[in-house]
Amino acid sequence: MSIVLDPIKGRASAASVTATLRQKILSGAFPPGSRLVEVPVAEALGVSRTPVRLAIRTLAEEGLLAPAGARGYAVREISELDIRSAIEVRGLLEGLAARHLAERGLTEAERQGLREAVADGERVLAKGRLDPDDIERWAELNARYHRIVVGSHPSRVIADAIARNDHLPFASATSIVIDPRSLPAEFRKIQIAQLQHQLVLEALEGGESARVEMLMREHAWVGFRYGRWFGLEPPRAEQSASMTSAANREGVTDRRRKSGEQRLGLPRARE
Repeated sequence: MSIVLDPIKGRASAASVTATLRQKILSGAFPPGSRLVEVPVAEALGVSRTPVRLAIRTLAEEGLLAPAGARGYAVREISELDIRSAIEVRGLLEGLAARHLAERGLTEAERQGLREAVADGERVLAKGRLDPDDIERWAELNARYHRIVVGSHPSRVIADAIARNDHLPFASATSIVIDPRSLPAEFRKIQIAQLQHQLVLEALEGGESARVEMLMREHAWVGFRYGRWFGLEPPRAEQSASMTSAANREGVTDRRRKSGEQRLGLPRARE
């Protein structure tokens, strides 16, 4: 199978390459059994081999790829039920960790760390659009935020359970899916995630344990469910890219995007 990818614009980081390949697997552009080899992928994306090597390693750790021969990996077959179950488990576990943190109370270091992550998120969104370079910044601050919440629990049981669950496809908080062709819609999705980060911090600071548990459980679904409000394709295993014509996709995308903006009252991203 020949690899067809849109070249990455701007600086190609491991995070942006990982997000691009993850989205291609998610959309069905790379069906189960498709081989991903470092050199052809790098050439198709117009990037060096180093970020591709790191991206393939990350996707293999997440359970999306399996070794296939001496020089490559193949896309694993994943059911939508597997994805949903893994996300639900993460939400439950992170919700428990957040509940404990609210009941125990934030330390000054935890409070400062969460506030800094939220402030960094505001800076990513401040210009009103999402650039390819912002993907790495968002991925880093998002991982930092979740690390503080999960790492607060005095027992390693929850953190270890989350670590095991993270090896399932799309289960990790760092499994960010970005479609580089739809950055305005992706911007709106990240707006929601940022708002949820703010609400979780507010609940933690207020000691609202039940509320913060529910917020974290809902937050786990932002990448899977919320994108469709803005015309992004939801995660579907073995999705065929030929099922819908390009013209139909454009019409549906525009209607979904406008509907999502109206329901949430979000400012429009700058195209």
